[in-house]
Amino acid sequence: MGGGKKVSFEDVGVKLPFTLGHEIVGVVEEAGPEAAVPVGMRCVVYPWIGCGTCRHCARGNELDCAANVGLGTRKAGGYSDYVVVPHDRYVIDYGSIDPYVAATSACSGLTAYSALRKLPEYQADDTVLLIGAGGLGLAALGLASVLTPAKILVADIDDPKLSIAAAHGAAGTINTAQQNSIGRLREMVGEGVRGVIDFVGSPETLSFAIQSVGKGGTIIVVGLFGGELPLSTALLPMRNLTLRGSYVGSLQEMNALIDLLKRRNVLSVPLHKRPVGTINEMLHDLKAGRINGRAIAVMDHA
Repeated sequence: MGGGKKVSFEDVGVKLPFTLGHEIVGVVEEAGPEAAVPVGMRCVVYPWIGCGTCRHCARGNELDCAANVGLGTRKAGGYSDYVVVPHDRYVIDYGSIDPYVAATSACSGLTAYSALRKLPEYQADDTVLLIGAGGLGLAALGLASVLTPAKILVADIDDPKLSIAAAHGAAGTINTAQQNSIGRLREMVGEGVRGVIDFVGSPETLSFAIQSVGKGGTIIVVGLFGGELPLSTALLPMRNLTLRGSYVGSLQEMNALIDLLKRRNVLSVPLHKRPVGTINEMLHDLKAGRINGRAIAVMDHA
């Protein structure tokens, strides 16, 4: 959280042992008497669930609920044979979508979709910079092709990841670990970019975002890497900048994303399917940066 501060599971009321997993695809095995979903329906689960009773939840803004009970983050999640979903509105029929793609739509796809939707409307001669070429950045790169006409650049510190971004349609890439990366970005764009989405959220990436964006631009911070950054308060009004955060996405956005993916699969992220029994090894590989794209935990009976 910056300044040596941290948030733990215990701080948010979660006790160990705890079942993680918030990107969930499965089949409805049983339904309560008030649930209007058929047994056997193949579905993806919207996990970002609120308390259901506060004013935010009443308005459909469950992401702003102070008593969030998200599956895999506050309540037992998908690294399991069975998951209890509290209401039928959170199970969405994904139709003809590849189930592994549908699973990633519940977090990385939804997070990328919601962040892109928070940008202003751009024209074809505008440029948007995506910082981070992991699962989130690559998801945003694919979605951007149908959500904005702007030119998309991708920045990262890993050349293999940047090569994947280039192969998936990035108009240009920049390695921020190299010297004078801001200068090279300016050479590519000719001026500051119009919008930046930071999928890392570190002091270094946010600093790069602030230096990259032009006057009147927008910076969306998504990543939860952590840390803090000194920021001139006069900078925002003097450069007419918008700086805002974006956390996953709403249920309405999730339904809109699924409808979009039914028409066109634009989540062109490399998927690595492994048995759920190897989940610890998968998480270690992700932490070490050995997985380009997304890792999918597959049940033995899937």
